[in-house]
Amino acid sequence: MNQTIDTNKQSNWAATYDVIVIGFGAAGATAARFAADNGAKVLLTDAAPEGHEGGNTRYAGQVVLTGYDFDKMKHYFKQLFGPIKIDEKMLDTYVHGLTTIPDHFKRYLEIKNPVSYNKVHRDPDFEAFANGLSPEYPEFEGSETVDLTTVHDGYFDASLWKTLRGQVTKRENQIDVWLASPAKHLIQNPETGVVEGVQIQRHDQLVDIKANNGVVMALGGFENNNDDIQNFIGVPKLKVIGTLYNKGDGLKMAQEVGAKLWHMKSFEGFGFNTGFTFENTAEARGKFILSPWPDLSNGSIFVAADDGSRYVREDENGRHGHAFEHGSWKNPTVYSHPHLIFDREQYRQIKSRGKLPYDDFFKITVKANTIEELARKIKANPKTLVQTVERFNVFSENGEDLTLNRSGDTMRAFGDGPYYATPLATAMLNTQGGAKRNEQAQVLDAFDQPIPHLYSAGEFGGINANQYNGGGNLAECLIFGKIAGENAATVKHDIEVTPESTSTTVDLGGNDLSSDQALSNYSVGKDQYLGVSDAGIGGRVIVRVTYRDDQLKNVEVLEESESEDVGQKAMTELPKEMVTQNTYDVDAVSGASSSSRALKSAVRNAIQKATQPAKNSAD
Repeated sequence: MNQTIDTNKQSNWAATYDVIVIGFGAAGATAARFAADNGAKVLLTDAAPEGHEGGNTRYAGQVVLTGYDFDKMKHYFKQLFGPIKIDEKMLDTYVHGLTTIPDHFKRYLEIKNPVSYNKVHRDPDFEAFANGLSPEYPEFEGSETVDLTTVHDGYFDASLWKTLRGQVTKRENQIDVWLASPAKHLIQNPETGVVEGVQIQRHDQLVDIKANNGVVMALGGFENNNDDIQNFIGVPKLKVIGTLYNKGDGLKMAQEVGAKLWHMKSFEGFGFNTGFTFENTAEARGKFILSPWPDLSNGSIFVAADDGSRYVREDENGRHGHAFEHGSWKNPTVYSHPHLIFDREQYRQIKSRGKLPYDDFFKITVKANTIEELARKIKANPKTLVQTVERFNVFSENGEDLTLNRSGDTMRAFGDGPYYATPLATAMLNTQGGAKRNEQAQVLDAFDQPIPHLYSAGEFGGINANQYNGGGNLAECLIFGKIAGENAATVKHDIEVTPESTSTTVDLGGNDLSSDQALSNYSVGKDQYLGVSDAGIGGRVIVRVTYRDDQLKNVEVLEESESEDVGQKAMTELPKEMVTQNTYDVDAVSGASSSSRALKSAVRNAIQKATQPAKNSAD
C-alpha cells in the first residue's frame, strides 16, 4: 500500500527540505551537492552508521571510465550491450558524460590535474588490474578511445569517495546528513502521483520528511538481500565484497509507487580469475582478491562445482566476473559450494610462497587421503570427482584441455594423496538492477512515464547491462547524480511548498557530520590533546594523545571506521610504533596506506596543539 498523507495537515511532517537524497555513496553525494549548488536545502540520509557510509564507492577501485570520442565510445557501448536494448537518449546522455569526465574532475571536484591512466606510469602493483579495464574489451571497435580517470595515480584507496564526501561536508549549511537513518517508504500523493516526501527511521522513530521539489533514490543495489538475489538473478547465493548496507530497500520503495524495474539480472564480480572469493562463514564480507595468485590456476589444481565436475576455465582472464561463453562474456553459472581441488604437490607449491593474498587459506582448507573421501567431506559426488581428476590428468599429459580449453602448460597431473579442497564463493561487487530512469534521471512508471518529483542515480537502476567495462558505474554516479540533483532542485509548482519545519515533538538530531560536533564527545586530562583527520577511508579519525616534555607518551584511537581487514591493523599497530619512536611519522602498514596516513595526520594534529603554546611563549 502506498504511504499517503493529508497534505493539509502540516503537523504530519516532522521536517521539510527542498530535496531529499536517499543514499550516501558517489551518486547520492553528487546529487546532494548539485541540488545544494542549485539553491536547495537538502537532506542526505543513509542506512549505514557513521564511518560506513559510501556504499560500494568506498570499496571500488576509484577509477572512472572515460572516453574521448563520442561516436567511437557510443559504438563501443552498443557492442557491450549486444542484444540488450537501450534507449538512444539514455545512451547519448551517458556517453556524452563519459567524454566530459576529466573536465568534471577539474570543474566540480577541484582536482587540478586528474590522472589519465593511459598517459601515466602504471603502478606495478596494480598494473594487471588496470590493464584489464582500459579497455576491458579491446577487441571491440572504438575501444581505442577508452581511458580511466583517477584523482591521483593510485587505486583502492577511497580517493574519489573522500573527494565526493568532502564536497558534501563543506556544504554543511545547505546539506544535512543523517546516518543510521534508513528510508522506509516514499510518500506519494494518491491523487496526483507526486512523491512528496520520505518516511525515515531516525533515532528509533519513524518520521515523515517532506521534499518540496524532489526525491533522489541513490540507494545502490540489493547485494545483501538473498531473497532478491534468488528471485531476480536466479542463483542460490553470492558473496558480497562491497558494502554490507545495500539491502534492496529501494526496490520495495520503488515498486510501492509504481516504478518499472530494469536490468535486474545483471551483476558484476571481480577478483581472481572469473570472480571468485573464499567461502568463510567467519567473514561478513568476502575477501577482495586483487593480487595475482597464479598458483590457483597453474599446476595440479582445478575448480569443482557442487557435484565435483569442472565448469569454469581456471586460467580465464575474467572480465568483472564474466567468462567467455560461445561468443560473448557471461557470468558463469553460480553453484552453492564450489571448491578448489588440489593435490599434495600443489599444497607444497602454495605453501612455499610465504604470505598469501588470503591469510586464512589453509585454515579453511579440507584434507583427505583419497579423492573419494575428499568428495564426501565437501558433499560432492565421489564418482564424479574421481572422473574429473582422471580426465584432468589425461588432459595434463596430452597438453590439451578438451573440456574447457585451459592452457595445457598450466596443467600438472594429480599425484598421490593427501588431497585438498578449499571452499569458494562467487563474488559480487554490485547489482545493476533497480528502477528504470530516463535521460533526465526521472524514475519511470510501468508505462515509461515519469513519476512526478522522483529521480534516481547510480547502481540503483544502472544503465549498464550485459558486458561491462570497469569504471562505468562510478562514471554513471557522477553523470546521473549531477542530472538528478539539478533536476530535483528545480522549483516545482504542483504541490504546496512549506518552509522547513521546526517541530519540537521529534528529536531529529541535526547534521550527523557537522564539523562543530567532531570533538565534543571526548574529554582530555593533563597533557592530553585531541587530534582529528578526515582522510580515512571511513571518514573521520579522532585520537587522544598524551604528550609531555617533548615525548609522545600515549596514542589512543577514539573514533575510526576503517576497513575491517588491513585498515584495522593500522589502527592497532601504528600507535605503538609512534610511542616507541616518539614520532607520528612512522612507516605505513602494508596495504593500508590511506588508513595509516589518516592516523598519522590525526596524531600530528594533536601534537601541533601540544606544542603550539610553547611556540607562542617563545615568540
